[in-house]
Amino acid sequence: MAEERIYETDIVVVGAGNAAMCAAISARENGATVMVLEKAPETAKGGNSTFTHGSIRFAYNGIADLKQIMTDLTEEDLAMTDFGAYPEEEFFEDMCRMTEYRTDPELASLLTNKSFETMKWLVAHKIRFVPIYGRQAFKVDGKFKFWGGMIAEAAGGGPGLVEALHKEASRLGVQVLFDAMATELIHDDDGVHGVIFKHKGKTTKVHAKAVILASGGFHANTEMRTKYLGPKWDLAHTRGSRYNTGEGIQMALKASALAAGNWSGCHAVGGDRFLPDFSEGFQKLSFPFGIMINADGQRFVDEGADFRNYTYAKIGKVILEQPGQFAWQVFDQKVTHLLRDEYRGRKVTKVKADTLEELAEKLEGVDKEGFIKTVQEFNESVRRDIPFNPNIRDGRATVGLAVPKSNWANPLEQGPFEAYAVTCGITFTFGGLKINTNGEVQDVLYHSIPGLYAAGELVGGLFYFNYPGGAGLMAGSVFGKIAGENASRFIQQLKETEKLV
Repeated sequence: MAEERIYETDIVVVGAGNAAMCAAISARENGATVMVLEKAPETAKGGNSTFTHGSIRFAYNGIADLKQIMTDLTEEDLAMTDFGAYPEEEFFEDMCRMTEYRTDPELASLLTNKSFETMKWLVAHKIRFVPIYGRQAFKVDGKFKFWGGMIAEAAGGGPGLVEALHKEASRLGVQVLFDAMATELIHDDDGVHGVIFKHKGKTTKVHAKAVILASGGFHANTEMRTKYLGPKWDLAHTRGSRYNTGEGIQMALKASALAAGNWSGCHAVGGDRFLPDFSEGFQKLSFPFGIMINADGQRFVDEGADFRNYTYAKIGKVILEQPGQFAWQVFDQKVTHLLRDEYRGRKVTKVKADTLEELAEKLEGVDKEGFIKTVQEFNESVRRDIPFNPNIRDGRATVGLAVPKSNWANPLEQGPFEAYAVTCGITFTFGGLKINTNGEVQDVLYHSIPGLYAAGELVGGLFYFNYPGGAGLMAGSVFGKIAGENASRFIQQLKETEKLV
């Protein structure tokens, strides 16, 4: 019988996405030895971070700040672009507004306050950021104008971010084990002392002075989804990583950690109706420029309530509530040039027709008469006296409809018309563990569990109901860095105490 291998290190990080690797890098640069346990094989590393566009939201006060983050900006870029400003106060207000003022004020304040500082830290660790032209800014009158508080993404998107973080961690001497699924925390009355995990199917242990949990939520766990999010969530398509099945949260709860946040809520988008689970290219997020109709042929949501990145994370839930859990997004030729890249290519369920009557025949599962009536009423209600502008909340609204459209309302008149079938896709869950501002996991008595820290999607309390686009990656980076710093400080205090003894 082979002898069981037992590892030892200062800090174990569970997970290998953005939050986890920020924690690992932070802990290592603060003097700790670090081991990362990644459940996935190396080819699928990075959790949900790999499936993002790498878009990240942070506070900035103008061009001088942005030059420190997007170091490749040229004078030509600056001349043709209005980046505006996004002060910390506005970021904090967005966090409050998007969550209906339920976000944990201490955590939200820390997120917004530390966002720019953390971006500079990422840049110092060789993470490269570039402007999000095309998705967050459209060229109007020869100039790009950014909107919605989000202007940068990691070079290479989510995969590029993950690769850069892993490369930097390797350079610093962080050890990463792949195919290593954490199953249980080693803990007693004095705190957490390591992790039991399966490495390539073999149960083993790593003894450590601190553990940082950063293994994501439970969006890919159908049983937990249905238990906590409720009926129909087993029918939602699953985006992102297939490995985010909630073990990190469950391990902590078994060690008396306190649950926190919006356990019945999640980030859920609209995307292709028939694309398989865990597929890239699922999202279809240009809905503010058209209309969405359900099986009855009726509109059911204000598509132009706000900028896309303030509404897209809750639109999936609304689609899931429709008959058959699907909808169609409909556009005319006045706006099809504004559709994001995800609408092009083969991974789309699309129909096209020269007239609305022909389109109605092609909308599978839709009441044809209901659709024609809806479009006629919509077209008649549009404020045509207000100019259309995709870069601002233009106020081009409808008048007199039961379901209004507040901005970017264009009558559907100019064929050929295009329609895309969409359904709900769950990205990540909002419920998780209670932490304090040091990243320390709290127990059910609201005391810190010695040696246990958390960051990323398994932290509860930041997001409720909705989500400002790009805030998830920023939260992972901010709280990952904080967890790494404080876990290292905790270990140093332990070592000093041991010397005294």
